[in-house]
Amino acid sequence: MKAQAPTAHGQGLSSQARNLHWLLTNLVDEVPGIRSVAVVSSDGLLLLSSDPERVAGPPARPGDSDGPKGSSADLATIVSGLGSLTSGAAKLMDGGAVKQTMVAMEEGSLFVMSISDGSLLGVHATPDCDMSVIAYHMALFVGRAGHVLTPELRTELRKSMENVQ
Repeated sequence: MKAQAPTAHGQGLSSQARNLHWLLTNLVDEVPGIRSVAVVSSDGLLLLSSDPERVAGPPARPGDSDGPKGSSADLATIVSGLGSLTSGAAKLMDGGAVKQTMVAMEEGSLFVMSISDGSLLGVHATPDCDMSVIAYHMALFVGRAGHVLTPELRTELRKSMENVQ
């Protein structure tokens, strides 16, 4: 099942917030194999989601493999943890900043890409996805979103996610 495109969380969103929602909608709609997407702040809070109605919704049905079990918040937690783990590993190895992390699993793939302000873009994809296509479209999103993700916009997005709950 295809990830659900994000919806606006209210009429009061700024044009920059609406633009980020639009970019995320395009990522979900145009890239085959994407199950769910989350943008997570540097402190681990969910800012944008491809499934905003499940931010803190009921747990997924047993056997539901359309995304992490539970909610979009689960994907945000996984993305934040993986981002932290890989950043720590890069420091220990004197590897510089982590640009992208990819985890291939039997039943799917997880991609995490850094956004310029320390936020992270996470994508959970199907096992048969074209990894290079997903990575390319993630890089486009990061390039377009990174410069507008200001502290004020992060606060606005975080509040809009809280209002969905």
